[in-house]
Amino acid sequence: MLPLVLSSSSAYRRELLERLRLPFSWSAPAIDETRQPNEEGEALVLRLAEEKARALAHLHPQHLIIGSDQVAVLDGQILGKPMNFARAQAQLRGASGSSVVFLTGVALLNTATDECQVDCVPFTVHFRELDDDRIERYLEAERPFDCAGSFKSEGLGVSLFRATEGSDATSLVGLPLIRLVDMLLAEGVRIP
Repeated sequence: MLPLVLSSSSAYRRELLERLRLPFSWSAPAIDETRQPNEEGEALVLRLAEEKARALAHLHPQHLIIGSDQVAVLDGQILGKPMNFARAQAQLRGASGSSVVFLTGVALLNTATDECQVDCVPFTVHFRELDDDRIERYLEAERPFDCAGSFKSEGLGVSLFRATEGSDATSLVGLPLIRLVDMLLAEGVRIP
């Protein structure tokens, strides 16, 4: 098996990849993640997932490199990571009683062949009605300012949901493991 590299600085993605019990290293890619003019969410995450994988290719010949990127989309608008309390509060107010679609791009680059598998996995979160007091309590408790959509589904954020729908709940955290396993199997990787 070719060595596996995760092209990400995200602790959440590392934790998810550890579930597969495969040895891997990780490194943060240095890419410009700026959205291009008129770029839709799916195109954005597909492009960035592949760019993240390719950003490390020169450092890791004869490797399999995983890249991933995620955006949240509410009423056609892309929500980024809020980075502070006020933006997180605004995102959750907007999501209250609505549905947010999370688009997670995943790429697997074989640097020996330069073949790259890329896909986008959608996952929808239907939010409960959230009043300001509940939003503030949640944000103080979990401080999800580095998370697209302003919540941590693997934590207390699940209490904000009315329902979820999608084929891979891990995509909500930022790395769709079911789709990634398909990609790894196609590369001949044996998964315990």
